[in-house]
Amino acid sequence: MEKTLNVQRFYIHQNYLLLYRSLKIVVRLAIRIFCRKIIINKPGVLGTQGPLLLACNHPNSYLDAVILDALFRQPVHSLARGDVFVNKFISALLTSLKILPVYRVSEGVENLSSNYNTFEECKKIFRRNGIILIFSEGKCVNEWHLRPLKKGTARLAIDTWLNDIPLTVLPVGINYSSFRKFGKNVFLNFGNEIHRDEFDLNLADGTLYQQFNAKLKDELEQLVYEIPARNRSERRKKLTVEVGIDRKILLLIPAIIGFIIHIPLYFPIKLIARNTSAHNDHYDSIMVTLLLFSYPFYLLALTMTGIFITGSFWFLLLPVVSPIGAWALVQGKKQM
Repeated sequence: MEKTLNVQRFYIHQNYLLLYRSLKIVVRLAIRIFCRKIIINKPGVLGTQGPLLLACNHPNSYLDAVILDALFRQPVHSLARGDVFVNKFISALLTSLKILPVYRVSEGVENLSSNYNTFEECKKIFRRNGIILIFSEGKCVNEWHLRPLKKGTARLAIDTWLNDIPLTVLPVGINYSSFRKFGKNVFLNFGNEIHRDEFDLNLADGTLYQQFNAKLKDELEQLVYEIPARNRSERRKKLTVEVGIDRKILLLIPAIIGFIIHIPLYFPIKLIARNTSAHNDHYDSIMVTLLLFSYPFYLLALTMTGIFITGSFWFLLLPVVSPIGAWALVQGKKQM
């Protein structure tokens, strides 16, 4: 009986692993369309091996984690708000996607003890030379501003060091040209590594947390752009990337084709995302999720309809032509 259960767990684990790897490949392709340009100050960091803790700001919901996980060669485990782990199925699905729960006081004081289990799991991942992403501000807010840091990053890092795990903490600043515009520029800035030998681990916890957060804040302030929300000229100056007129002309026809093909899909999803995110900062993440999972079915329906109406098998090229057209459209459209 026990052997049978172990075999079942093995196959379940393999299926989840296949799901994660498949989604990562798809997201790597899709993110290059959703994001017009991704500018990385230290591209070599993406090949870094663990144990590594990515301490990041949090301006754009779970899209922040999606982008980082897609770009890093090694799998990235991320910590997410505990209230999304609503039942066993959702919990198993999120865990298979390497997402672990962290509870805040606002999500119930009775759940805070579960964070100890998550931190223990994090240490197991670090011992396997894994990478974990934590959002040091705690809460997502669509803004170009570094908010006060919570204690979670300090607690996890210091507890890991006290367990003799040679963890490296890497500050990460992620900056978007827009939070509600398809085809955005993303500026991904990696800071200087933070190591165990920079702190006296014999100090009281409160003092250690303060020293760690002060160090992390100094790093993040150099990586996160500070731009007032209504200062469009400053946004344009820091967040746009010049495109030559010759490139725009070259992409004009594919962009027009891409626009025509995607109108029936894009605008209904945009309306759904706008209504769903009316009272939160999850618009971009909802857009990406809806487009990612509906796009294959849309292309299949479009291809089959075209073949049925015209009898031409040239429509079999749509799954290739459509993403190219979408990419061309994003490259040439206005950035602000």
